[in-house]
Amino acid sequence: MEPAPFPQSRPRRLRRTAAIRAAVRETTLVPSQLVAPLFVKEGIDDAQPVASMPGVAQHSIESLRGEVKELRAAGVSSVLLFGVPSRKDDAGSEAWNPDGILQRAVRALREDHGDDLVLMADTCLDEYTVHGHCGPLRADGTVDNDAANDAYARAAVSQAEAGVDVVSPSGMMDGMVRAIRTALDEAGHAERIAIMSYCTKYASAFYGPFRDAAECAPQFGDRSGYQMDPANAEEGVREALADMAEGADVLMVKPAAAYLDVVHRVKQATGMPLAAYHVSGEYAMVHAAAANGWLDLDRAMAETLIGIRRAGADLVITYAAGWMARRLQG
Repeated sequence: MEPAPFPQSRPRRLRRTAAIRAAVRETTLVPSQLVAPLFVKEGIDDAQPVASMPGVAQHSIESLRGEVKELRAAGVSSVLLFGVPSRKDDAGSEAWNPDGILQRAVRALREDHGDDLVLMADTCLDEYTVHGHCGPLRADGTVDNDAANDAYARAAVSQAEAGVDVVSPSGMMDGMVRAIRTALDEAGHAERIAIMSYCTKYASAFYGPFRDAAECAPQFGDRSGYQMDPANAEEGVREALADMAEGADVLMVKPAAAYLDVVHRVKQATGMPLAAYHVSGEYAMVHAAAANGWLDLDRAMAETLIGIRRAGADLVITYAAGWMARRLQG
């Protein structure tokens, strides 16, 4: 007698209830995988909302402390700080001022949270230069790569001495990770300070709202000469491999949602801890569409963030970190 044919599999059986779907879910997102980017501005007394980024503000040090306490209560344990100084110059020297706005904010948050908070700091110059580019300029208006690396190294050491756990060079200069790692090691921070490199950062149209918040729009030209061409994926993998070889501890792809293929390729090629930055324009456009009634804000934002995790990101840097963490708490 021929055996009876095996019953046809019906995947719908595992989709029937929310509890069953959760039990077989392939990709998860938890608050500890979220990183909240935060802006701290010199010379203000209260938080100032950023019009192009609903729910995001430029903070005073005191309002920043309150915001981080709320994030911690929601389970978010990592923040990425951007300083907005009141004084700018051609060199961006406030980036390494031991009493600069970012350094003071780092000390305040370390006092509040000790080692329970992962403190990351953006390590670049565009917020600190009068021209808005990511390094000192040559006479022809181009960024001086090696001078920029020297400045990043000074800024990284200053941030380390203020109390950060992770420095995050974002300028896309050749050799920036090596320069920073060397400076940190020589300053006695070889065992304590990690580097999260913006290794694969594209010259993207999705950064506009960030430049409102960080007050760092280029005063002329753009950053296409040092950020990556959006058409190139293999180059993004090569950049990641180069920064890994120079000593990066965490790699990053930026933007995230429009570059999920690159997130996946970099993770597969390196096996390194990988962050993906869900950038300001990607965040703002979900809010804008929801405000027009075109989609459901909560579902669209959550789907975007889980998609970034599914592509291979270990950390998701997002302005929706607090909202998503509270949603995950139920």
